[in-house]
Amino acid sequence: MDEFLPDGTQGDRPRLLAEEQPGDNAPALSVSELSGALKRQVEEAFGHVRVRGEISGFKRHSSGHCYLTLKDDRAAIDGVIWKGQAAAMRFRPEDGIEVIATGRLTTYPGRSKYQIVIERMELAGQGALMALLDQRRRMLAAEGLFDEDRKRPLPFMPRIIGVVTSPTGAVIRDILHRLEDRCPTHVVLWPVAVQGEGAAAQVARAVRGFGAMAPGGSAPRPDLLPDLLIVGRGGGSIEDLWAFNEEEVVRAIAESPIPVISAVGHETDTTLADFAADRRAPTPTAAAEMAVPVRADLAHHVRELGARAERLARRYRERAGERFEAVAERFPALDSLFAGQQQRLDDVADRLPRALGQRIAVARGDLAHAAGALRPSLLDRKLDRARDRLEAVRLTDRPIRARIADGEIALERLWRIAEQLHPDKPLQRGYVRVEKRGGGVLTEAAAARAAGLLTLHFADGAVDARVENGGKAPPAKPRSDGEDAPRQQNLF
Repeated sequence: MDEFLPDGTQGDRPRLLAEEQPGDNAPALSVSELSGALKRQVEEAFGHVRVRGEISGFKRHSSGHCYLTLKDDRAAIDGVIWKGQAAAMRFRPEDGIEVIATGRLTTYPGRSKYQIVIERMELAGQGALMALLDQRRRMLAAEGLFDEDRKRPLPFMPRIIGVVTSPTGAVIRDILHRLEDRCPTHVVLWPVAVQGEGAAAQVARAVRGFGAMAPGGSAPRPDLLPDLLIVGRGGGSIEDLWAFNEEEVVRAIAESPIPVISAVGHETDTTLADFAADRRAPTPTAAAEMAVPVRADLAHHVRELGARAERLARRYRERAGERFEAVAERFPALDSLFAGQQQRLDDVADRLPRALGQRIAVARGDLAHAAGALRPSLLDRKLDRARDRLEAVRLTDRPIRARIADGEIALERLWRIAEQLHPDKPLQRGYVRVEKRGGGVLTEAAAARAAGLLTLHFADGAVDARVENGGKAPPAKPRSDGEDAPRQQNLF
């Protein structure tokens, strides 16, 4: 039985049916009401917190939001970075990096859990920054971006040099001044921010923009395509140089179709951009010295080469003249060389008038002698005799017809011989021509067994066949007279 108090109530003992009791100051709340109360309480009490911990399970959602867990050696707390704050972060969070996260605590009623909404995230000291740098260096090196075989030689005399740096810093002035001293050349500046928020994106975009200026690219001025790029800035702390350690900058330099000189910081400063570039310069001024030779030295060298070429040409001409004179001394004098021919020419010139006169006299006598025989009557008689001989000649085709008949008989005889020698002629007498499947005449049983697939040609067509009995010849049957049957002769 239930135990009732003097006032008629049932006390604090469990009841079957929940009922509102007089004086009850703990009304029943719904789950949503309780979760909302907890959310308001947590957000009011922890509206601004800074948490130090190690990143674990970092994941970037397709929506742009980032989810992670901050942990130490004894506890862990979930965290979320909304899309807007994630885009403004100066470094990309990675697992294992110790950071200090600034934000506010809230609850997630759907899972009855609390989490920190991170508004700003910073690396927890120099050690965390160096750990992130080393981790990123090893990752990019494993992809081959720092391999020496990827390094390209710099052009000896670049026509245009592209510079990616701040337009107001001392770097561009140092580069222009050094180029002016050594070898003036055309410089195209792509102004970027070299530190601070968005600097890495600007530097990467500038490097890729210069590469897009190649002929056929998307840039409107391919005539400004540089032969060499200098990416640089002045010295500073590792935080100031951090933009040149970002992955997007390193990948842009490694993928650049134009050779790149990295001139970031002073000689003791090293960034990941230095490993990806084709050449590292200790200072921007040194980068300008690497980019171009000294014009005065080039001019002096050209003058030396010109003088050397002139000396060589003069020496060659002198030696050629000496060799010519030495050879010319071995030849006889011109007078003695042509003396005999000159004498014979003079002799012939003296005899020519006399010989011509004698020849004319002889010709006149021959003409007078022949003039008597050149009478019209004699010519008419010779013409008549020639006409009689022409009429006596009778042309007939009898010899030609005889030659044609003899040729026809010989051709018919050769045709009959060719028909008898035709390979298909024996097939009409019951013989068979054996070929391998696909071509090739077989004349031996061993070759037929080795081929396996055969084609048998008869007089009226071909039949495909296969060698049976494992490719072995069946045992020969003895003849009735006890003698072996004679083998068929080969007709081919």
